[in-house]
Amino acid sequence: METSLQSLSKIFTEKLYRIPDYQRGYAWTEKQLKDFWTDLVQLEKDKNHYIGVLTVEEVSKELYSKWEDDLWIIEHKGYKPLYIVDGQQRLTTSIILIQAITEFIPENKKLNYNSIGEIRKKFIFESKDDGISKSFIFGYEKDNPSYDYLKSKVFNEILEDFSSEPETIYTNNLEKSKAYFVEQLGKLEFKEIEELYKKLTQNFLFNSYAISSDIDVFIAFETMNNRGKSLSYLELLKNRLIYLSTKFETTDNEKNKLRKRVNECWKSIYHNLGRNKDNPLDDDHFLRNHFLIYFGKKIFEETKKDYKEGITYQYFLRSRRSSNKLDYPVFLLEKYFVTKNIKCQEIPGGIEMKDVYNYVNSLQKSVETWYRIFNPKLDKFFSPEITNYLNKINRRGISPVASLIMVFFETEKDEKQKLKLLIALEKYFFIISISSNPYYYHIHQSNFIVQATDLSENKTTSDKIIQNISDLSNKIYNEPNNLKEIIKNFKSRGFYKWEGIYHFLYEYELSLYEKSKTHRIKLNWEEFSDSDYKTIEHIYPQNGRKNCWKKDYSKYTTKQRNTLRHSLGNLVPLSREKNSSFSNKCFIDKISNSENTVGFRFGSYSENELTKHKEWTPIEILERGIRLLSFLEKNWNIQIGKTEDKINFLNLGFVLDCEKKTIKDLNTNNITYK
Repeated sequence: METSLQSLSKIFTEKLYRIPDYQRGYAWTEKQLKDFWTDLVQLEKDKNHYIGVLTVEEVSKELYSKWEDDLWIIEHKGYKPLYIVDGQQRLTTSIILIQAITEFIPENKKLNYNSIGEIRKKFIFESKDDGISKSFIFGYEKDNPSYDYLKSKVFNEILEDFSSEPETIYTNNLEKSKAYFVEQLGKLEFKEIEELYKKLTQNFLFNSYAISSDIDVFIAFETMNNRGKSLSYLELLKNRLIYLSTKFETTDNEKNKLRKRVNECWKSIYHNLGRNKDNPLDDDHFLRNHFLIYFGKKIFEETKKDYKEGITYQYFLRSRRSSNKLDYPVFLLEKYFVTKNIKCQEIPGGIEMKDVYNYVNSLQKSVETWYRIFNPKLDKFFSPEITNYLNKINRRGISPVASLIMVFFETEKDEKQKLKLLIALEKYFFIISISSNPYYYHIHQSNFIVQATDLSENKTTSDKIIQNISDLSNKIYNEPNNLKEIIKNFKSRGFYKWEGIYHFLYEYELSLYEKSKTHRIKLNWEEFSDSDYKTIEHIYPQNGRKNCWKKDYSKYTTKQRNTLRHSLGNLVPLSREKNSSFSNKCFIDKISNSENTVGFRFGSYSENELTKHKEWTPIEILERGIRLLSFLEKNWNIQIGKTEDKINFLNLGFVLDCEKKTIKDLNTNNITYK
């Protein structure tokens, strides 16, 4: 390798840089940007700072001859076209900062004796024919969505053929990087910006390498140390598949088609995983779930001889011994998609071009479904009923069943069947949340993967899967003594510490919303479920020392009062956080008064419902608890029993005894907010 230590100014002397298709896009986030900025600002005057390695590969004439927009600058101005093998994150960041600096300097001013036009000509683009044609000095290979984004959104250039390619995680990072530098530059004076530009272009030094033709650039890319941010398995996998496309014994046309297919697939993956800017989906989570469906059974069949006779696939998935065998990065990058596994005379059972092609097609199909099931509100692809239940499951935590839903939605065309699956899964989640056995949740995850795999292989039907889930839920709930254990657990821990309390109260709030005439959602799930805020109120407060509370509760024991506080009927979801003094107010003051504009009257529908009451005694807690359990039965099709059974479920039988009342004295009819 040819190597030297060079400044940014020297690096950008008659050279044209392109990021090849096997490279990932711009991956730096605010953490890396802050480090870069700090290094730059704190660098002492006339001192140098080593920024890292820049490894390049010279582009062959066969390849650059297809760069129609750049041929003039290469052939007539002598610019050398180079692929960036390593260092693109730091180089991209430097160029974004230079662009941001040019936007802060008036056109008639110079920066270190360089006009803005001269700076742009050196680092951003060269113009041909008096500015009609432009060749960008730094960018991506054609057909990469990041390239058009870089030119139009970062460099502010108007493109005649602006691509309609979707935004991705990487284009989002480009946008955020420029915004970060614009914000920082806005705090500086002209002289400070001028000094910053000098340090960036003259004192930030790259260890520049030119990779020789005898080194395999794909392998070099995988093995080089990425100082700024490590490559993800998704990025490594893309490089590996493109690399394999060059190794199959076939025509160049076929190789190019496969390479293009890989690139198209990864565009879709990056787009879908990053479509929701506020909550991008995790690479590894998607790849692992797809891997389990696509390769899990294959690995099981190849290795089950190592286990005792009769082992099931479900046990294999759960067993600790199989965890290494199902480590998808090891399998994909070290065992399966490797050159030594390519089909040949010595390896008749090896992989062929069609194996890569089929895998890539499956990835693209799945990632589109993956995005939709995780973002049903944003995509608006599904019917309102399916969207509603996907939202319910996402609030619960969709991850354990995501692979099953993904495969089911890919294979099943009937919308009614999709809805039935979601209803069955949502009920399963709820039963698990109240079950006395916390291990059910983890045990059954492997069962869902088995069913998803069988469905993808046409070894089961959608009807059977829905029935299996329903049977599983009923089996858990109806196990001998299970209801007694559930009641026992609620008695010891109360409903306030129940992990499903947020979901339950939110579902009840939605039921009131659907009955209301205002059609205005008053409770936002993201805010309500945020653990940083107190969003569930004890109506009868935890500190009920005021006389207004003592008159109704003093006859109860300390243990009984504690049970009442944390009982289901005493808990209400708040539409916004109230100050700490609110909790201890008398009930009439909690509703509202002339000095209180944050009371129940101005809150969620569940809070509004409480304003129908004039007092809040243990009887009200019991009655509301019974009504909430009736809602539970109806909403999840679960039977608790008659009124006395519900009182027993709530562990509030002592209230009737203490108040000298009977079940007939209770008002358990629904109070509907109007």
